[in-house]
Amino acid sequence: MRKVLLVGVLSVAAWAQAPAVKIPDNVDVEPNIAYREYPETRIDVYKPKGAGDKRPGVIIIHGGGWTGGTKEAMVAMWVLPYLEKGFVVANVEYRLAKAAKAPAAVEDVLAGARWFIANAAKYGVDKKRIIVTGGSAGGHLSLMVGMTPGKAKLGKPVKVAAVVNFYGITDVGDQLSGQNMRQYAVTWLPEQQGRYDLARRVSPMTYVRRGLPPVLTLHGDQDQTVPYDHGVKLTKALRDSGVDAELITVPKGRHGFPPEKMHELYGDIFKFLAARKIL
Repeated sequence: MRKVLLVGVLSVAAWAQAPAVKIPDNVDVEPNIAYREYPETRIDVYKPKGAGDKRPGVIIIHGGGWTGGTKEAMVAMWVLPYLEKGFVVANVEYRLAKAAKAPAAVEDVLAGARWFIANAAKYGVDKKRIIVTGGSAGGHLSLMVGMTPGKAKLGKPVKVAAVVNFYGITDVGDQLSGQNMRQYAVTWLPEQQGRYDLARRVSPMTYVRRGLPPVLTLHGDQDQTVPYDHGVKLTKALRDSGVDAELITVPKGRHGFPPEKMHELYGDIFKFLAARKIL
């Protein structure tokens, strides 16, 4: 487990307030493609112009505690770095808690991933090189895309080449009560019969098993929103099960990293993907 330095933070709230970003002229964009019947379930697809077949693809899922955030706020620090590496990007919107509580967000992103995989040939994407990434609740949802089995009854499972998880929630029940309780988690999964059973059903830790895709987790060791332990425990459990898993620890890192740190971390991410013949 390697460590990299961090100075400063970028909060989840800042993502939702990110300014509009100019898309490079060499990129084609298809915005707001419906992948389910709900108004919120939309995908923006970004493809480098003149791109041939068999490019890598990435599914990007925004954070915001399942209660906020937008796909538009992901463009600068998430979409553009992958475009620069030649990826075709699917930037996913899903139902937040105000529209539908748990497990709707998980069902939506699984459906979005299935849509992108089904349309891979249209966009010149190699189905064997599609990854999924996101931060915070988006990290959680990315893990769920990569790890959810059919027995979870959250939708037909998908197969991705890797998961890049930025400080995602790995144990939802841990954030419903006790010292790690967070209001966003309570809002997404409020009091109800079988609440903790549902929390387990939507938790990546529940689905740790052999045969999962490689998982790279990036987490600050002073994260006050999603405890660092979430990343540590997931990585250990995956490794113990024989899964290819790595953890990059960011010393003094809080919840969210500033642009200069994100640029540095992308170097590590692309090395991870290249070593697994995805990039």
